[in-house]
Amino acid sequence: MEFYFELDKKSSQTKTQQLLYAINESISNGELKEGDFLPSINQLSRQSGISRDTIFKAYTILKKRSILASTPTKGYFVNSVSFKVMMLLDNYSAFKEQLYNSFRNNLPESYTIDLLFHHYNADIFDQLILNSLGRYSMYVVMNLNYQRTEKVINKIDPEKLLILDVGMPDNPDVSYVNQDFTLGVLDCLKEGLPKIRKYSQFHLVFPDSVSISHPRGLIPSFNYFCNHNNIESSVIKDMESFPAEAGQSFLVIKDDDLVNIIKQCKNKKLRIGKDVGIISYNDSPMKEIVGSGITTISVDFNEMGKKAACFVKDKIKIFDTLSPRLIWRGSL
Repeated sequence: MEFYFELDKKSSQTKTQQLLYAINESISNGELKEGDFLPSINQLSRQSGISRDTIFKAYTILKKRSILASTPTKGYFVNSVSFKVMMLLDNYSAFKEQLYNSFRNNLPESYTIDLLFHHYNADIFDQLILNSLGRYSMYVVMNLNYQRTEKVINKIDPEKLLILDVGMPDNPDVSYVNQDFTLGVLDCLKEGLPKIRKYSQFHLVFPDSVSISHPRGLIPSFNYFCNHNNIESSVIKDMESFPAEAGQSFLVIKDDDLVNIIKQCKNKKLRIGKDVGIISYNDSPMKEIVGSGITTISVDFNEMGKKAACFVKDKIKIFDTLSPRLIWRGSL
């Protein structure tokens, strides 16, 4: 099939970016196959109305990426059908590493993954998305906001986009694998009720800083559970100024607060799992071996990574919400 390019003069992308995107899209969609020749620089310049320098620049970039190759007599052709995946996560953590490893291990070796982090910075998020357009075959993105999808995401072809872990896409055509932070958490707390009742108080440690990275919908679920079961409770914003005492139990979101509670218990000679109960959100290998183990509420990040890999590999849409489970260990 002959490659055809039409410049969009209203686009915010440069001419070079538009051409790179168009060529990559044609390869990803199977319109251009390995060995197919692209129009010559002169031919494409006449057809599209853009300068020879712009076309040469785009062809050179793709050649450096090994997507195109060239011969002195015949010009530029598709060198290989590459499968490059952009995985944009919020930040690094132990369970995100589990997620990534599962994702990588369930993809063929021929797939390359660029792993990036936005750290909940809107400017960085927008720039990473904009710079990625036309460079990848598939996109796996942890959204910035829990209530809405960022507008810049709409620039990605919905057939190639998976929203991961948090938020429900505005566009019904966009695939997602997210987790249930409300009813799923409530079910876990109900399962843990007999052991939670052994303590006189139950506290949710939810600092203001956590609301950026964790849905506040968990707070109503926690309050409902405690009120419904007549459990004395509170939501703690600052664990630094809250002394841990015997008879208390905690649901902890941040690992920093988890460490704080463990240190307090050690200093006061309080036995974790006896005098003080702890449930930590999001599991990790370290929580299996700390003390007699930390009880967690967590989705299976290995499963999440596997489902994301299936979407990327098989190109089949997925609309799935994973429920967390309560993982019993000695801290409760």
